[in-house]
Amino acid sequence: MTTLSAIMSERRQLLNLAYRMLGSLADAEDAVQETYARWYAMSPAEREAIRSPGAWLTKVASRVCLNLLGSARARREGYVGEWVPEPLPDSAEWIAGAAGGVGVDPADRITLDESVTMAFLVVFESMTPAERVAFVLHDVFRYPFAEVAEIVGRSPAACRQLASSARRRIAATRAEASPSAARQAGVVRRFKAAWEARDIEVLLSLLDPDAVAVSDGGGRAIARLLPIEGAEQIARLYLTIARFSPPRAILERTVNGLPGLVIEAGGRIDTVCAFEVGDDDRITRIWAVRNPDKLRPWQLS
Repeated sequence: MTTLSAIMSERRQLLNLAYRMLGSLADAEDAVQETYARWYAMSPAEREAIRSPGAWLTKVASRVCLNLLGSARARREGYVGEWVPEPLPDSAEWIAGAAGGVGVDPADRITLDESVTMAFLVVFESMTPAERVAFVLHDVFRYPFAEVAEIVGRSPAACRQLASSARRRIAATRAEASPSAARQAGVVRRFKAAWEARDIEVLLSLLDPDAVAVSDGGGRAIARLLPIEGAEQIARLYLTIARFSPPRAILERTVNGLPGLVIEAGGRIDTVCAFEVGDDDRITRIWAVRNPDKLRPWQLS
């Protein structure tokens, strides 16, 4: 007999899988909830007939995510400004009670590794739903292509091609090696200090000449609607923010597994900044998430 604890013990795995597929904690939670709803919609006899409940839950969750990815693309066409994946804090910084307002069990936390860095998630957004699901299942969670094929509804050979295409997309955006987390922390720390000091020369020295900054307000917070390109334009934007923003604190925090910055104002987190740093220790990408719907895990309960 499959026990409740055995079924619920799969929750963390499902949430980790769904977040990587969807790039949104809220959508991942919905996908996992729908998966469990389908499990309990079956009769006891039907559930007992399933030899591997964990495999069944993974298959259903993946199919739910595949469907959600199709509808998400349509929703994002009407999104105000740029859409950036939902940033997540380190487990030590995760605020219980923030997500959904009902508390987050420590066992449900997302495991932060390379596959959930903001750079990875942004590349995932450029993939087709089938590519994304095939890549996450095979390359991240090590499911064999025969099982991936059952989930995606294509042949194992087709799924192998999907994953290969996804790898090429990732490789095309990661031509240079990334520095270690410790080196990136140093770059982000110097950026923070220069931002606070309004030192444009240091900011320019830390930004790649072709750097890009993206803001996500979703129509719920002030944000640039289009990406800002070029070191000088980005530096001047951040100096303007420093000059005209109300009192706030800029905090060093882990964002999706890598060093980032969090802005706290009025007792709430209003911006989370993720960075991509090149091997020359210059910032190539900044993602600033300001949409409050995406900052629930960061807020004080």
